[in-house]
Amino acid sequence: MPRISKEEYYLNIAKEVAERSTCFRNKGGAIIVRGDQIVATGFIGAPRKTKDCFERGECLRDKLKIPHGRNYEICRSVHAEQNCIINAARAGVTLFGGDIYIYCKNPKDNIKRDSFPCFICKKMIINSGLNRVICSTKTGEIKIFQVEDWVKEWQEKDILDDKFQFGKDLNLKENFKDDLG
Repeated sequence: MPRISKEEYYLNIAKEVAERSTCFRNKGGAIIVRGDQIVATGFIGAPRKTKDCFERGECLRDKLKIPHGRNYEICRSVHAEQNCIINAARAGVTLFGGDIYIYCKNPKDNIKRDSFPCFICKKMIINSGLNRVICSTKTGEIKIFQVEDWVKEWQEKDILDDKFQFGKDLNLKENFKDDLG
């Protein structure tokens, strides 16, 4: 049997990390690899020592009919990418020059989703000094972004011109009104 690629290997680990997620809307996991070593992991979940959506029995964003990819300040959870970066900081681990691998799926039917980071996570990824973002997609392909390309793109265009926005396709499918068209 042929050996799987490093990207597949690390995304499979991010998939397992995602199983710890406590979000009704999205099951996501992230790992950061630096020098071919996993230095941090993170999954979608409420801040430490606070009640998550499972414990509360509801999703506040669903209750308020907030579309995917919008109004993240009204959410009990911290994204997998954010938790991964935070966990590295808690451990005193540098991320500079590393890569982040992101996996997500729908927790209701276990169907893969495009695991593109939201704008908040993209900004954190840029500022953390990571080099690449490796994302699983709903088609099973692997999408690799160079962080320096995001920086160049945002220097030339507005952040809202970004082609790969988490949730845009989900809003259409789930009949949420998409404010950006």
